[in-house]
Amino acid sequence: MSDSNDMTGRNATQSRRRFLALGSATAATALTGCSGILSGDDGGDGGSDGEAGTTTGQQISLSDFRGSGPLVAQREAPGGTSIEDLPDLSGELTLYLGGGEGGLYLDLINLLEQRYPDFTANHRLEASSDLANTIIEENEAGASPADVFMSIDAGSLGAVANADATASLPDEALSTVPDAYQDSEGRWVGIAGRARAIPYNTNQISESDIPSTVQEFPEAAALENSMGWAPSYGAFQSFVTAMRLIRGDDETMSWLQAMQDHGITTYDDEFRVSNSCADGELAAGFANHYYTLRVQSARENSPIGLAFTEGDAGALVNVSGLEIINGTDNADLASNFVRHVLSAEAQEFFATRTFAYPMIPGVAPVGDLPRIDELNPPEINLTELADVAGTVDLLRDAGVL
Repeated sequence: MSDSNDMTGRNATQSRRRFLALGSATAATALTGCSGILSGDDGGDGGSDGEAGTTTGQQISLSDFRGSGPLVAQREAPGGTSIEDLPDLSGELTLYLGGGEGGLYLDLINLLEQRYPDFTANHRLEASSDLANTIIEENEAGASPADVFMSIDAGSLGAVANADATASLPDEALSTVPDAYQDSEGRWVGIAGRARAIPYNTNQISESDIPSTVQEFPEAAALENSMGWAPSYGAFQSFVTAMRLIRGDDETMSWLQAMQDHGITTYDDEFRVSNSCADGELAAGFANHYYTLRVQSARENSPIGLAFTEGDAGALVNVSGLEIINGTDNADLASNFVRHVLSAEAQEFFATRTFAYPMIPGVAPVGDLPRIDELNPPEINLTELADVAGTVDLLRDAGVL
């Protein structure tokens, strides 16, 4: 990770550990256009001439990109490059969309299609790791039909990049994203971030009951027989992969066994873990940060808070990102699409509709979330999270899966 996130002194450490007391299976699709994901017609006639801000498609404003609800109320306008200042999208693009959040990202793509009537995005939606393997195989056989790979995890992006199956990304896009959230060689770039965090029931425990590192959790008396995790979930497996990189396999195995001895409960996914914290079924759990926000948004006044650990695998900030596939015949359109996904409007979409961390400094996260540069993630190369197979083997050996 970049040194730009480092702060010094005990007060800085405490600020990283801010918490929220919030009052309260991927389906594969055939290659198809993204129209119809949102309500409304494509609208408008005419075309575009490739000049910035000259579209004659449906009038799509910031409010169309922005979500709604108590966490979004009274937000300031986002900073960064507006789509008004970018060349129009025109032509046909083939996207491989990887991961469970892909369905949410289709909403963004549909908005872009509505705005640009000459733009069509065909997509294939499957698990990120499956699509990464497909792209690698297609590249070895000659060329992939994909123009852009949009993945929920950096590990899959890294696997494709390491197989020399990517093309160069535009400097205009790379320059807007912190170095920690893009490939060091510019082969992929983050578009939305997710932080590992600890959802907890504010009626049962307080912030002071939550250890500052995950290594201390098996010794936390207040959390015995009252925590939950979702080990079959990709985000959890990325977290364990990060622990393997930092601590090694033996220590990671010991931690997994210690958590089981501590009485942790297994769930199918991390949204259920977070809901169970709000219900009082659990005192706390391991989950991505945005699941707590989704619970709060759907269940106002539910007793759920959110804490962050410090400097270890439990503080991992992973990213969804994208890369341009080598051999594309649509390099200019793909580059322009990347810039649109990192525009102020698109980053506002990720922040307010998916509750992810935006990747550009001009867009703030929702609610009272600390900004991404106020977190204290471990210093690891996100591309190294690609060794999920080794993590699955370790989880099975530990009796977790």
